[in-house]
Amino acid sequence: MSAATQRIVWSQMDSPVGTLVLAVSDKGLCQLTFCKKCDPAVSLQVWCKQWFTKPKVERNDHEVLPYKEQLHEYFQKKRREFDLPVDLHGTPFQKLVWKQLQQIPYGEVRSYKEVAQAMGAPKAVRAVGGANNRNPISIVVPCHRVIGSNGSLVGYGGGLHIKEYLLNLEGWRSPDQKK
Repeated sequence: MSAATQRIVWSQMDSPVGTLVLAVSDKGLCQLTFCKKCDPAVSLQVWCKQWFTKPKVERNDHEVLPYKEQLHEYFQKKRREFDLPVDLHGTPFQKLVWKQLQQIPYGEVRSYKEVAQAMGAPKAVRAVGGANNRNPISIVVPCHRVIGSNGSLVGYGGGLHIKEYLLNLEGWRSPDQKK
């Protein structure tokens, strides 16, 4: 493998929210997506070509196992934070948003407006929403913890039912559920 070739290993796992596909570079977890009738190898190849010069994508369940174990612990309510390395690929602004998402504590939510304000960009609410939508590492970078300013569950790549499941798993209740 030449110095310009980047090795990306991947695996998939069953979870309470469906099949998850995990991809790991030499720097850490670079993609975690919901697989709905997809061919993970093909979709990963397409994604990797955006961010890596010469990606070599191969399945390796063993190398991805530590990441899968932390996700299993999360779904069993035994883990509140992930401590394995991540390798985020996106624009500089997207990376700033994703870093801010990682500051939202387990079981809490923030509105898109609050995320924008915390970043010092209060007028960038729509841009924050766009970056949230492009998050390549769902769950670990907790984009599910971002809600509408009126408390509604809006937008989630995996589907609103998954967003609601994840928030309920973490103990958050919407104003409607608290009644």
